[in-house]
Amino acid sequence: MECFDAYELLKNINSPADLKALEAADLPRLAEEIRHYLSARVRENGGHLASNLGVVELTMAIHRVFDAPADHIIFDVGHQSYVHKLLTGRKEQFDTLRRPGGLSGFTKREESPYDPFGAGHSSTAVSAAVGMAEADLLAGRKDYTVAVVGDGALSGGLAYEGLNNCRPDLRLILIINDNEMSISPNTGRLATHLSRMRTSRGYLRTKELTAGTLRKIPLIGKSLHRLLRGIKRAIKHIFYKENFFEHMGIRYLGPIDGNDTKRLETLLTHAKRLESSVILHVKTKKGLGDAEAEKSPARFHGVAPADKPHMGPDFSTAFGEALCKVAAYDARICAITAAMSHGTGLEPFRLAYPDRFFDVGIAEGHAVTFAAGLAAGGMRPVVALYSTFLQRAFDNVLHDAALQRLPVTLAIDRAGFNPLDGATHHGVFDVSMLSAIPDVRIYTPVTGAGIAASLAAANACEGVAALRYPAGAESARMLTAFYPTGASAIAAPTVRVYESGGNPQVTVLTHGRIALEALAAADMLAAEGVAIRIVLCEYIAPYQELAAEVLPHLGGLPVVFYEEEIRTGGFGEGLSHALAPHISVPTAIVAAENGFAAPCVGETVWQAAGVDRTALLRAIHTLI
Repeated sequence: MECFDAYELLKNINSPADLKALEAADLPRLAEEIRHYLSARVRENGGHLASNLGVVELTMAIHRVFDAPADHIIFDVGHQSYVHKLLTGRKEQFDTLRRPGGLSGFTKREESPYDPFGAGHSSTAVSAAVGMAEADLLAGRKDYTVAVVGDGALSGGLAYEGLNNCRPDLRLILIINDNEMSISPNTGRLATHLSRMRTSRGYLRTKELTAGTLRKIPLIGKSLHRLLRGIKRAIKHIFYKENFFEHMGIRYLGPIDGNDTKRLETLLTHAKRLESSVILHVKTKKGLGDAEAEKSPARFHGVAPADKPHMGPDFSTAFGEALCKVAAYDARICAITAAMSHGTGLEPFRLAYPDRFFDVGIAEGHAVTFAAGLAAGGMRPVVALYSTFLQRAFDNVLHDAALQRLPVTLAIDRAGFNPLDGATHHGVFDVSMLSAIPDVRIYTPVTGAGIAASLAAANACEGVAALRYPAGAESARMLTAFYPTGASAIAAPTVRVYESGGNPQVTVLTHGRIALEALAAADMLAAEGVAIRIVLCEYIAPYQELAAEVLPHLGGLPVVFYEEEIRTGGFGEGLSHALAPHISVPTAIVAAENGFAAPCVGETVWQAAGVDRTALLRAIHTLI
C-alpha cells in the first residue's frame, strides 16, 4: 500500500469531501503535491504523464463544485483521470496502477462509483454524457453530468454526433480541455481582456442580478430582457463572431485558464446555476510542473515503466523504416494515421514525405474511407492504426474498401494482448473481424525483415490487406528457432517449421508473438521426452491458401491451433475448417474464450485468458 506521509495535504485527501474542506489558499500547494507525486509514480509504473499533469487544477475544481458520485464526471479519454482517481478514495492503491489486479489506467465502472462511464477510446464522452443527462431528466433527478473532453477528441466524428443530439435544457456541462490548439476564434488582446472580464465573479453576479431584476418588471420585463440580451449578442458577434457551439444552441463560456483553480471554480459554479447545457472552454498546459514533460509533451504523453528492459528497434519502428523504403521508389505510397504518428512509427515518413503523409485526427473510420478514396484515385494508401482502434472502422473496411476491392493496406500495431493498458486496448478481435470480410489477406510477421516482406506483399494486393504485429521487438529465441539461416533473406510470407527433436507426437499451428510460448512449452515437453512440431504462419488468411501450405507439415499428427486472439471466428476456427476435408486427426484450439481478460494480482493476462503455455501443455497432453 502506498505511503503518502511526505505529502502534507494529499495524505489527508480520501474523498471529494476532504478536498472541499480545504481553504482556497491551500489549493496551489495541493496541486504541487499532486504533480510531484504523479511525476514520480507514473515514471516508475509507466502510464500517461503529460495529460494528467495538465488537468490537476481542473479536476480539483470540478470535485469542489460538483457532488460526485451523485453528479456524474466523465473523462474523455480516460487516461487523463489519474488526478480524479487520487481524489476519489483510490490513492492508497495508486501504486498498483496498470498492474495485474490493480487500478486501471483509464476510468472503469467496476472500479469505483466515481467512474460512471469507462473510456479507453476517444470521442465517446459527449454521447455518453448526453445520454446520462437525458436519463436524469427522464427519472426526475436533479444531478449534473460533467464531461471533460480533450481537444483532440473533437477530431473524432462521434463527438459531433453527440453534440448534434444535445438539447439546451439538460443539466450538462461539457468542458473542452484545450491543451494544444485554439477552438474558439476569440483571439487577440481584446478577446483576452473581454474573456477575463466576462468570467470574473463581479461580472457573473451583475449579469445574474440584472437578468433577475429585468424579468420582474411587470408586463415588459421579460421582453426587455430578451431585447437587451439580443443587443449584447449582436455586439459580441461584431467583435468575436459566433463560434461553432453557439450556432448549435449550446451556451458557451470561456476560454479561461484551466490551471487557475479560483477562476475555474467561479465559472463552474456559474455554469451549474444556469441549469442548462453549457460548453466551458478551458486552456491547460500539458505536462505542467514537470520540466521535461512541459518541453516535450508528446514524448511524455505516455511513458514506459522504469523497470522495462531495453530492447532493440521495435516493430513500429521497423514498419516505419520499411514504409519509407517502399515510398522512395513508389510515388503512389501514402501513409495515414489517426493522431498517432509517433506511436505507429510514421514520424520518419512524415518528415521524409510530408505531401504523402496524412494525420486525420482521432477519426479511424474516416482514415479508412479516406484511404479508400485515395486508392480509388490511383494511390496506394497504408493506414497505420492500433488493433484496438481498428475496431472503430469495421464498417469502413468492409463497405468502403473491401466491397469495392480497393487496394488499402492496414498496418495493425499492438496486435494481441496489451497488459498494461488493459481490456480497452487488447488487440485480440482484429483477426476475427477481418476474417469475416471476404478476400482480405492477413499477414503476421514476427521479425523486422518479415514486416518489410509482408508490407511488400500487402502493397501488391488488389484489395484490402493487413499486416499485424505486437508491441515490442523481435525475439532472439524466435529467430534461432524459425530462422536459423537468418531472417533478412525473407522473400515472401510463408510458413516456418521448428521441431524440438526426436519423432514429434503433435503439431502446433500458430502465428505471431504467442509462438514464443509454444517454444517454451516445447522445451518443457522435451524434458519429459516428448517432441513436438511447431508450424509458424507468417500469414493466416485466406485460410484455404494457408491450409494448402501447412498440409504437408502435419504428418498425420494430432493438431493444436494456438493463438492469443479471440476464439470465435479466429485463426483456429478458420484454419481448422479449411483443413477439415483433408485431415482426420484429433484437434484442439487454444484461444482466448474471453478477450476482456482481467488478470488477478500475480496473474498474467495470458493466464487470465487461458492462452499461456500451461493451457497449451494441457491441450497437448490431452491429444497425446
